[in-house]
Amino acid sequence: QVQLVEFGGGLVQPGGSLRLSCAASGNIVSIGTMAWYRQTPGKERELVALISSGGTRNYAASVKGRFTISRDNAKNTVYLQMNSLKPEDTAVYYCYCNSLGPSWGQGTQVTISS
Repeated sequence: QVQLVEFGGGLVQPGGSLRLSCAASGNIVSIGTMAWYRQTPGKERELVALISSGGTRNYAASVKGRFTISRDNAKNTVYLQMNSLKPEDTAVYYCYCNSLGPSWGQGTQVTISS
């Protein structure tokens, strides 16, 4: 069982930046894909960005060019640098990893508002 803990959410004005981090711990054999998802009330959870174990990245069209996903394999940590934030980026952000099965973090609230 892998545990994921997210850090870095908060309230930011439009145009601002935030950096989310997510650390994996527990019975880690190896970690494959790591990703960030987000969810707003009444909507399905959506993929924001993912990064493979080899470093290949994919982004949702809505965040491409503004968000950057990265990972530190030595620390079993994934990051999401979010720039030029918009009110529509407001959501609960969830960390995901695949390590002999899927694991999810508890979520961290990101609110973009003036």
